[in-house]
Amino acid sequence: MEVLREKVEEEEAAEQEEAAERAERARTEKMMRPVEVRKEETTLTQETLRDLEKKLSEIRIPVSAELPAFTKDIIDISMLPVSYKTNMPKEEQLLQLADNFSRQYSHLCPDRVPLFLHPLNECEVPKFVSTTLRPTLMPYPELYNWDSCAQFVSDFLTMVPLPDPLKPTIKREEKVLPKKYTIRPPRDLCSRFEQEQEMKRQQEIRAQEEKRLKEEEERRMEAEKANPDALHGLRVHSWVLVLSGKREVPENFFIDPFTARSYSTQDEHFLGIESLWNHRNYWINMQDCWNCCKDLIFDLGDPVRWEYMLLGTDKPVLSLTEDYSGINDEDDVENLDKEDEDKSFDMPHSWVEQIEISPEAFKTRCPNGKKVIPYKRAKLEKWAPYLNRNGLVSRLTTYEDLECTNILEIKEWYQSREDMLELKHINKTTGLKTDYFKPGHPHALRVHSYKSMQPEMDRVIEFYETARVDGLIKREETPGTMTEYYQGRSDFLSYRHADFGPRVKKLTLSSTESNPRPIVKITERFLRNPAKPAEEDVAERVFLVAEERIQLRYHCREDHITASKREFLRRSEVDSKGNKIIMTPDMCITFEVEPMEHTKKLLYQYETLMHLKKEEKLSRHQVWESELEVLEILKLREEEEEVHTLTISIYDTKRNEKSKEYREAMERVMHEEHLRQVETQLDYLAPFLVQLPPGEKLTRWQAVRLKDECLSDFKQRLINKANLIQARFEKETQELQKKQQWYQENQVTLTPEDEDQYLSYCSQAMFRIRILEQRLNRHKELAPLKYLALEEKLHKDPRLGELLKMFT
Repeated sequence: MEVLREKVEEEEAAEQEEAAERAERARTEKMMRPVEVRKEETTLTQETLRDLEKKLSEIRIPVSAELPAFTKDIIDISMLPVSYKTNMPKEEQLLQLADNFSRQYSHLCPDRVPLFLHPLNECEVPKFVSTTLRPTLMPYPELYNWDSCAQFVSDFLTMVPLPDPLKPTIKREEKVLPKKYTIRPPRDLCSRFEQEQEMKRQQEIRAQEEKRLKEEEERRMEAEKANPDALHGLRVHSWVLVLSGKREVPENFFIDPFTARSYSTQDEHFLGIESLWNHRNYWINMQDCWNCCKDLIFDLGDPVRWEYMLLGTDKPVLSLTEDYSGINDEDDVENLDKEDEDKSFDMPHSWVEQIEISPEAFKTRCPNGKKVIPYKRAKLEKWAPYLNRNGLVSRLTTYEDLECTNILEIKEWYQSREDMLELKHINKTTGLKTDYFKPGHPHALRVHSYKSMQPEMDRVIEFYETARVDGLIKREETPGTMTEYYQGRSDFLSYRHADFGPRVKKLTLSSTESNPRPIVKITERFLRNPAKPAEEDVAERVFLVAEERIQLRYHCREDHITASKREFLRRSEVDSKGNKIIMTPDMCITFEVEPMEHTKKLLYQYETLMHLKKEEKLSRHQVWESELEVLEILKLREEEEEVHTLTISIYDTKRNEKSKEYREAMERVMHEEHLRQVETQLDYLAPFLVQLPPGEKLTRWQAVRLKDECLSDFKQRLINKANLIQARFEKETQELQKKQQWYQENQVTLTPEDEDQYLSYCSQAMFRIRILEQRLNRHKELAPLKYLALEEKLHKDPRLGELLKMFT
């Protein structure tokens, strides 16, 4: 409106100037003053107003056909309040003002984008954008946004903790004591010329590789430049602007309402601003956005930079010029104030209800529980928890090309998996698959890398060492080897490597468990045991199974440069004739740094060899158990991938079937208990009173007859129950006798399975007979007491008590 007013003033000033030139030069200067220009605003002719009205009525504001529309299939408008479906008189007046404002804006700025003033809501009713905001729920008083999501967008902002101050690092200087004697290093017998040639060759290979990578990067950049973004600068997005000055906000910044992330107003991704609005007013940006939003001044009280729609804005106006401030005509000032008061318009209250998100909708996290975010050469997919049966919640796919056709790798994140699977990484180039697990897997798995789930293939399995008794932390397997790494063992074992030979072919079909691979070599390494001297503490032990040799290497002392070694020839205990072989000196080859007398004795060597034979047998058994464990892990992983059971909290009664079944069972028990209580409260004389004429008063003889019939019926029921228990007891006894007779006749030909079935049947039959006997004895004890209790109850019954007393 201010721009339009200035335009009219310029036209009137031009007309006045032409008339003044023909009349008097001095009068022209007086008419050019700002005070006189504002006074002449009231002298507009009716013809000028008619021409202006005609021009404005001919303007047609284009409405984008791509405005978001809400269909009835998505939102049930029948449950919405009346404020969503109709407009109040004040809202209708506001829409007329907005339409007039938009027409003037399109007339004065035809090259600008049409204003976003009154879009259609869910019920296809036009609503002014400022009335979509609820100021009572806004966390900041200076938020400007297009959508009601500004009410709670700041609640999603997470406070990022500042990094801890860097701790000063203390360097300890180690004193190196000078040595009196030093050992000369061995001579380097390699040719320097050959080394230089090799270095040149390696440099040429690296240079060619760098050149190739650079050319590929240039080709990729050219391919990207060849397809420019056709919509660059044409996309319109809405976000929240938080102005500085209140609640200790140091500077202006933006908030993306869809991601709840904050951005600086200097961010280069924001190309420009068309308009701003809050719950009080609407502003149009009149500044040039050639440098994006970096040079914009967010002083909404400046009408030159921000054209407002409604008077009475909450932002203070700029100070007036000296010429205008020197007005002495108090009447004109009062009239101008009255004119501004008359033109002010109070914004209607928001028609939007308070946003309420149910727990079920909040857990979906996005519409329909799924969200796809495309990136450059990547795609991120997100799902709500428990939406996928396998627990998949996120998937990141990386592509090689911009068209996203050739997949490089896939990362999938899981939640609430019973097998504790957390992440699955698939490399499409190498075919390597890596599974990451949280603590709690039955086999304590942490990482499982493989290319195939078939046994005896390349794979690496890492474990949580604290969850295993043997301290195994890693196992590497190839078609011919298996390597295991240990930590924290009492025997100080840290490494075991086994080499396998080709499997012996058998004529019959056999599995991997029944036909294991033959072990050729086992290498074991141990950490230093401080309880033993270094020359007796084994560092490496090698069992050459095929060559029947055992090699030992001991730890090296700190003051030595080499370690002791010992090799045993493992022969059979007897020869071909059955004679026992005696330990000979040639069966043990020893190198000792400091020879000791007791190690040279044959008895010591013989005992060491016998101990090593036992250790070799134990190591071969452990390698075999490791192979079986790998088979169990692969079998279990296949079952887990096929079933992919999810864990559900006991407090989640809607998804937890076990908790739901338990709750239903408890409700069923309570219902049955209620029915039982209702049955106990039934009238026990009703079956007998129904035989008498209705409405007649009981006589003494009728009361006595009712009592006798009731007692007789109850006595018969007790007798029938005793007979039923006795019949079941006799039946079980007869069947047990028949089974025992059958066992006596066929005892010789019975199999162990038949005997187990017979013993199980006898145990169950004796249990049933004992229970029936106890019930029968208890019934015999309680039957007379129940009979007397019923007779006493009949005498106390108010309907029979008085008559029975008179009879007695």
